[in-house]
Amino acid sequence: MSYGERRGGGGGFERRGFGGPKPVEEGKEYDVEVTEVSRQGDGIARIQGFVIFVKGAKVGDKCKVKIKSVGPRFATAEKV
Repeated sequence: MSYGERRGGGGGFERRGFGGPKPVEEGKEYDVEVTEVSRQGDGIARIQGFVIFVKGAKVGDKCKVKIKSVGPRFATAEKV
């Protein structure tokens, strides 16, 4: 086998995103519970497993958030 060939369609590495439609939409508001804190200090909440970074939130906060942006793997939000 040469260096240019691969077996198994990618050598066992599979990139995981959040395939399909996202459970949140930019500009909409949602009630969430913050369960973790990111390395940057933002709260982390999840809706249907989709990660939402909440600026200024702390673990245990139950708050309403407004989605600012939605990416392929996560969204960012602010407390309302």
